[in-house]
Amino acid sequence: MRSEDGSRSGGYLTPSGPTAAPWLGILRAAFLLTGAAAVLAAAAAAVLTGPGAAASSLLGWFLIAAFFGISLLVGHFVGRSNPSGAIGMFVVTYAIKVVGFAVILFGLGAPEWLHREWFALTAVGAVVLWQAAEVRAYSRTRHLIYADIPDETTKGAGHA
Repeated sequence: MRSEDGSRSGGYLTPSGPTAAPWLGILRAAFLLTGAAAVLAAAAAAVLTGPGAAASSLLGWFLIAAFFGISLLVGHFVGRSNPSGAIGMFVVTYAIKVVGFAVILFGLGAPEWLHREWFALTAVGAVVLWQAAEVRAYSRTRHLIYADIPDETTKGAGHA
């Protein structure tokens, strides 16, 4: 197959493989998008309510980023050695995180300086944006569905 723009030196398209580390790219995209939104929310909270509200806003984002980021890191490390086992590890990690998240929220309680409204609004916004960023980043990754076996009989042969 020839490339219309001739981007390759011979003018032929070559197949590309799967994305090398999709989970880290997804983590980076989601972290940057939600982090930027959290900084904007914290700035608005600081102007409208005060520094405690800004800190509450950043804390809400941090907990969400940690909650979802751990899963992507586990997927990265498990996926390198056992790609089909990454999904199972996502489920196990999710169950552990839900319990840990509940312990943090219910066990420690809310500190005096926490503004619940800013904390909750930023956390909910971060969840929505994180999921949107994950879906968008995942849709742009490449996955190897079938392992191509090189055909030694056609090497060097002309194509009709």
